Amino acid sequence: MSDLGLSVLIVGGSGGIGWALCKTLSTLPNVKVMATYRQDIPEEAKDYGEIVWLPIDVREQSQYVALVEGVIEILSETTGQPARIDWVINCVGQLSIDQELPEKNLKSIESERFVKAMQINTLPTLLLAQHLQPLLRRSAAPRFATISARVGSISDNGLGGWYSYRCSKAALNMALKNISIEWGRLMPNSCTVALHPGTTDTSLSKPFQANVPEHKLFSADKTARLLMGVLMSLQRENNGQFLAFDGSLIEW
Repeated sequence: MSDLGLSVLIVGGSGGIGWALCKTLSTLPNVKVMATYRQDIPEEAKDYGEIVWLPIDVREQSQYVALVEGVIEILSETTGQPARIDWVINCVGQLSIDQELPEKNLKSIESERFVKAMQINTLPTLLLAQHLQPLLRRSAAPRFATISARVGSISDNGLGGWYSYRCSKAALNMALKNISIEWGRLMPNSCTVALHPGTTDTSLSKPFQANVPEHKLFSADKTARLLMGVLMSLQRENNGQFLAFDGSLIEW
């Protein structure tokens, strides 16, 4: 069988931005799109039969082995060659933990919710990098990106609050920076980045949209198109950067 043009794994493909990225990528020629879900595949997915779905709860370390095995099986059947992944995009993230809005002050911090924020927003990126590294090494130009948030920037923080979310995203950014350094030596043509999607009309942002100007609230499809533009333009020099949806650089 002929070789695959581009193999992409969208982690959290059933979420708002993840699903929009799946749809955008599936319209491109010679691209194999794989996506993960935790509970349900999007209702629309039946109209996109070319997207292959894999289950995983990213909080459970034991499930990453099965994810890799599933990816290898899919790609090996598709190409008849050793499986490789070119792009990994992690879209998993959560702002309101246990249906509780982000903390406004110190007295609102609860240990369990803080740890859950780290388990959802930070740790999965490290586990994905750990388990998918062998498949990414087979790519000529591997790309590894995670949806972060501008509020995870320490330099940009002028308002405070949102302790668990800010801390978990700042920790995510550090994880990505570390990965970029290690893989910069191991895979010289790789590019690892954190991506800020802007305020997107998804369930994550719903409780906070009232004060967002209309022109700054993006549909998920628009966000996907913007992020795709950034991903497609990535060069080796972008390795280890924190980039906004318009390609601009955000300070850590």
